[in-house]
Amino acid sequence: MAASASCISLVVLVALSTAASAQLSPTFYSASCPGALATIKSAVAAAVSRDPRMGASLLRLHFHDCFVQGCDASVLLSGNEQNAGPNAGSLRGFDVIDSIKAQVEAVCRQTVSCADILAVAARDSVVALGGPSWTVPLGRRDSTTANAGLANSDLPGPGSSRAQLEAAFLKKGLNTVDMVALSGAHTIGRAQCSSFRSRIYGGDTNINAAYAASLRANCPQSGGNGNLASLDTTTPNTFDNAYYKDLLSQKGLMHSDQVLFNGDTTDNTVRNFASNPAAFTSAFTTAMIKMGNIAPLTGTQGQVRLTCSKVNS
Repeated sequence: MAASASCISLVVLVALSTAASAQLSPTFYSASCPGALATIKSAVAAAVSRDPRMGASLLRLHFHDCFVQGCDASVLLSGNEQNAGPNAGSLRGFDVIDSIKAQVEAVCRQTVSCADILAVAARDSVVALGGPSWTVPLGRRDSTTANAGLANSDLPGPGSSRAQLEAAFLKKGLNTVDMVALSGAHTIGRAQCSSFRSRIYGGDTNINAAYAASLRANCPQSGGNGNLASLDTTTPNTFDNAYYKDLLSQKGLMHSDQVLFNGDTTDNTVRNFASNPAAFTSAFTTAMIKMGNIAPLTGTQGQVRLTCSKVNS
């Protein structure tokens, strides 16, 4: 009886989730704020032009938002999730989002949610760095709460195993191919020494020796936690499939990167993405849309924040 009841609960949950996702629409602001998307795009392009790493940072903000409570801009609320282990001292781009929000507010007062701005800015960041575009469903609302505990438990870390990564993504309705494709976001951006130190000082054997030596030059065994290394060894400011080619050469920067190509079930997907850019592009855009549909607040749920860092008074 309990089992069938839980099955019914699961069906209801899935139905509710599907209904919420179905309310998102690419044309949500066509009438209420027709200039919104162009405003966001130009602001993202300017930010990425000033600092190419910002493209990766904005993409990461969207990911860290969606994996905690769903895509509801909870990560933008000051404190709380921002102080969680996976976020503290490493998430960046809040000032850029604040600036974009101010520009959008100047065009349309309290109409476009911070959650939607994050989703669109992630797409526009990829495009600004030479990557693919996709149609972003819109209509998310902003949460009035954040959850540091969920951030600590649900965001996979740099030391995650392949099984842990799969479990973390599956929990959000994303399959293994989605997980490998979204990991390809690491074809842009940089990571802090603290996130790969153990890998280059004997923690892993599946690392190219010359590559490890080059990383040790700027990442000492102690200190220098914030020193940066590119996640993609060849084209860190271009969104392409070079990340997967690095994995084939055992040049994944973090443990959680290289586990995707380590004699296991994801090896063939990595090989496919390394040799077939179109396959990666297709899988990545599909996965980004799925990720953007994780438990959005819609309709009268939540609010449209006037300032992304705080709940409306």
